[in-house]
Amino acid sequence: MGFDVEGEKNMDDLNTLITLFTNNRNPENAGPMQKYMRDQFPFLGIKTPKRKELLKEFYENSGILKKEFQPHFVLSLWQLDEREYQYAALHYIEKSLKKLQKEDLNLMEKLITTKSWWDTVDVIAPKPVGKIAADNPEIIPEVIEGWAYGNHLWLRRSAILFQLKYKAQTNEELLFRYIKQNAEDKEFFIQKAIGWALREYSKTNPKSVKEFIESTTLSNLSVREGSKYIKD
Repeated sequence: MGFDVEGEKNMDDLNTLITLFTNNRNPENAGPMQKYMRDQFPFLGIKTPKRKELLKEFYENSGILKKEFQPHFVLSLWQLDEREYQYAALHYIEKSLKKLQKEDLNLMEKLITTKSWWDTVDVIAPKPVGKIAADNPEIIPEVIEGWAYGNHLWLRRSAILFQLKYKAQTNEELLFRYIKQNAEDKEFFIQKAIGWALREYSKTNPKSVKEFIESTTLSNLSVREGSKYIKD
């Protein structure tokens, strides 16, 4: 019975947020926002500042952030058409990082591989996945290793980026190995991820990144991005 009540509450929260967003849709903004994302997804036309304002109102009225993490709420938002709902799901996840458990990695993998594009993956990989992996390092050989060596573009990008915020805690051997595994890929989003990961890590260990770039065959894009903060 408790599950049913909780499920109804999730639907109430979902419907409240849908109403809030629908009442604030802006067709004039929607077209340019959709075009910026290369027409991958439809938009309501709610820009980031307004969306954050609406989400703040939603959190205060629903009290959802005071409860345990709600994966069904996230999945329900992910299934909706307009991209702002996926952004709302990501914002909720960011607000709930401390509550994430090892088993939530399955949810993150589903989000990475569904309605995939850089705007969602680049939040999921370094934030929730990075947090879960830091708390449960055994998932790296158990799961993320398979991402890095697999065939799915966005999982490979996520494997390269999940340590993005680790700074001195970065597993350098792992980062460089995942980069080498994907270095020959001609895909823009892989080359860009490699450059981004190297650029961020160069803020912590520029000498090591410089040596790696000089000794590894990388795309021009990866080298250019990875070298931005390295002084000659």
